[in-house]
This record gives sequence, C-alpha cells and structure tokens, in this order.
Amino acid sequence: MGDRARFAGAFLAFVGGVFLAVQGRLNGELGLVFGDGFLAALVSFGGGLVLLLLAVPTSRAGRAGVTRLAAALRDGRIRWWQCVGGACGAFFVSTQGLTVATLGVAVFTVAVVAAQTVSSLAVDRVGVGPAGRVPLTRPRVTGAALAVVAVAVAVSDEVGDPADLWLALLPALAGLGLGWQQAVNGLVREAANSTRVTTMVNFGTGTAVLLVVCAVDVAARGLPSAAPAEPWFYAGGVLGIVTIGSAVLAVRRLGVLLVGLCQVAGQLVGALAVDLVAPAAGEQLSAVTVIGTALTLIAVAVAALPARR
Repeated sequence: MGDRARFAGAFLAFVGGVFLAVQGRLNGELGLVFGDGFLAALVSFGGGLVLLLLAVPTSRAGRAGVTRLAAALRDGRIRWWQCVGGACGAFFVSTQGLTVATLGVAVFTVAVVAAQTVSSLAVDRVGVGPAGRVPLTRPRVTGAALAVVAVAVAVSDEVGDPADLWLALLPALAGLGLGWQQAVNGLVREAANSTRVTTMVNFGTGTAVLLVVCAVDVAARGLPSAAPAEPWFYAGGVLGIVTIGSAVLAVRRLGVLLVGLCQVAGQLVGALAVDLVAPAAGEQLSAVTVIGTALTLIAVAVAALPARR
C-alpha cells in the first residue's frame, strides 16, 4: 500500500483521537451532572445508535451493507462474535466509572494504553484484522514502548494513591479489549463493505451492554435528580461515530497498532487543545503534559518506520 494511503489512514485515526478527547470531556461533565458515569456513557452510546438507526437503514447503501453483512454471517465468512466489538467499548467506559475516581486519570490512562499497545501488537502479529499478519519489527516494538513511556510522562503529575494500583487490572483488561475491537471492526467493515453499517453494529452491541450495566446501577442507586439543558452535553454520540468510523477506515491501511497509536496521539493533542480553549475548573496545563504529547507523536513516527532488511 502506498505512502499516501498510509498517511491518509494515520490522519483519519489521529482526527478520531482528537474527537475522542472532546467526547471524553463532554461525557465527563455529563457524568458529573448526573452523578453517574454509567448513565453518561449510555446517553453517549445510545445517542449515537439512534442517529445511526435513522441514517443507515433509511439509505439504499446502508440497506445493501446490512444485506451483505447478513449474507456473510450465513455463509460463515464472518462469525457472530466478530460483530460484538462494541462490547469492548462499553466495558472500557464502564471501567472509567468504576476506577477513575479511585485510581485517578493518570494510572487509568497508562494502564489502558499499555494494554492496548500489547494487544495491538498481538492481533497484528496473528493477523486478526483486515490488514492481515503484520510482523513484529524493531521500529514497531520500539515505537509501541516509547508510546507507553510518553503517555506515562504526559500524565505523571496526576498519579494518585499507589495503594489502589490493583484496580488498574480493570482498565488493563479494557485496553486489551480495545485492540481486539479495532481488529474485528475492520473485519465487519470488509464483510459489509460499509463503514456506516460497521459503526452501527458497534454502537448497537455497546448500547446493549450498557443497558444491562445501567439497569443494575439504577436499581442500586436510583435515577439522577438533574440533567443538563445545554444540547452540547449530548453530542458525545456524534463524536463517537467519528472516532469509530475513522478507526474502521484506517485499520486496513495501517494495522491495529498504528491506528491505536495515532488515536492516542490525537487524544493527547485534542486534550491539550480542550484545556487551552476551555480549561476545567482548578486545572491548568503542565509542561510534562506537553512533553509527553510530543513524545507520543515521535513514537507514532518511529512505529511507522519501515523495517530494515
């Protein structure tokens, strides 16, 4: 595949990461108002699913994609369990609600990125995704390791109580799932020949998981007493559609590892931009965050280098 196509894929994944950072900020603010991060995640996933259900089945191309995917399932060209990648995204946001308050954002982020990087290297090596088998080259492994170090530097001033580190197992499991999610989403895209259908399936499975989680949560804690009136608080679903759709398009061109690293780079750059434009109360931009973000961009460049023969 040509350098131009790879660059386009990297740019798509990077933009998806930027949108993910904005989505995280909005979902976090919505969770604060609700007093419940699970419900905020359900609003985000459910909102995206509603938009996709309005757009995909009502278009000729969308219906054709659904038909192709159904035929691929009947013929065994794709398995049902390869269509539930969205469950990994739902588990990821659920672990946010369970662990971020105790672990802090720093440890959570490092655990997710480290595990996602390992998972991405593994699924690329085995050939799970649409890009086929991608070997473990020195630049890819070096870039992956540098990315984990870079993210650790970027969030190093936010580390919480070391006694709670055992909880990092949950976001680590979520990170392992994210690598697999990107791979199988790419396979669904190949079967349906439609990014919109793949994104709709992803949001559907994620919403189904979050409905179960929120049913238990509401039964234990009750419904929130307030909801924000401002419409932008409910834009997380739209941003999520861009994030998932861009990754689905990019994974065939780059493989799972580079898509994940480009998304992480975009997420850090997006978070910097959000903090500059609309800083959260009591938060200010630190030098280590800027340094860590720059190191992440270097890590992506290193991982993208061709292997020497």
